[in-house]
Amino acid sequence: MNKVFDQRRRRVIQGAGILALAGTAPAVVRAQEKKIVVSDPGGPYVTAYSEAFYKPFEKATGIKVIRVSRESQPAAQVEAMVRSRNYLWDATILTLSEDIPILEAKGMLEPIGLKHSEFPHLLPDAVRPDWLGVDVYATILAYRNQGAKSARPHSWADFWDVKGFPGRRSLRRSPIDILEEALLADGVSPEKLYPLDVDRAFRSLDRIKPHISLWWSSGAQSMQAIQSGEVDMISIWNGRAQAAKNAGAPVVEVWNQGIYSIEGWGIPKGTPRADFAKEFVRFCADAKRQSMITKALAYGPTNLQAYQWIPAARAAVLPTAPQHVHKLILSNPQWWKANREKVTERFTSWIIS
Repeated sequence: MNKVFDQRRRRVIQGAGILALAGTAPAVVRAQEKKIVVSDPGGPYVTAYSEAFYKPFEKATGIKVIRVSRESQPAAQVEAMVRSRNYLWDATILTLSEDIPILEAKGMLEPIGLKHSEFPHLLPDAVRPDWLGVDVYATILAYRNQGAKSARPHSWADFWDVKGFPGRRSLRRSPIDILEEALLADGVSPEKLYPLDVDRAFRSLDRIKPHISLWWSSGAQSMQAIQSGEVDMISIWNGRAQAAKNAGAPVVEVWNQGIYSIEGWGIPKGTPRADFAKEFVRFCADAKRQSMITKALAYGPTNLQAYQWIPAARAAVLPTAPQHVHKLILSNPQWWKANREKVTERFTSWIIS
């Protein structure tokens, strides 16, 4: 009797120990699951990335991709995940000009070990040790075509010329790209744009501020404003301008003096599924897969070999197409890394003054 009791007792204790161990290691268990959670900006990205990356990766590797939408500026979310070790994403789309300088300075990205020599056909600025750029977007001037007699702006100086080019105007509620536009409008040449003359930029912004009808804060808001006719001209991401055109709005894109940056995949440091995420990031460098992005998203591939699979008519609306890329100016992430915080504080005070 005592022998049977002792055997039962040992089994209960062993079972409790196993349960306790399981409760202390959820990250290990999760790391073994063949899945990753990725976040993108939503909207047209869902279709574009699903067809180009998510579905093909699942098919090729057996690793399930679960996508979620994220905010337009995810750097703070990535930092919160890393510090709390509560990983909602295993990979997320980050921008070279806005997110990467912040996250790299704080050591918030997982090392991937990427080298440009591995990806010779990608734009040089699209490859960093902890980040891979997969598409290029440009902040451009766009306007509504009101007919043959309407004035047609061709530069930021025209946007600032409220008498020669009348109409309701809109700018982004952020200093990024807007400071560059203000300096270009004031006559600074693209070759001498950086380092930005911040005082001169704000003097230029002082002149246009009374004529801004809308300070937009999201891509969807900017698209709706130009599509509906709430504004006549706008500083806007080219993909959003194209989406408004696709919806039937008489929108004209001006590539001259556009400010471009690169979007791509970064991995929050320490995520338990980092190995799967790294495999996914490398998968997204392929030229043919990047060409598929452009079917639903009017952003240019970073792998320029992709253009052999992109029809000429579609290439004509993409920033990295040969007829456009030489007109654009690459946003300088090093300058923004050093100056973003103080410039943002100044801009925030300026816009409410």
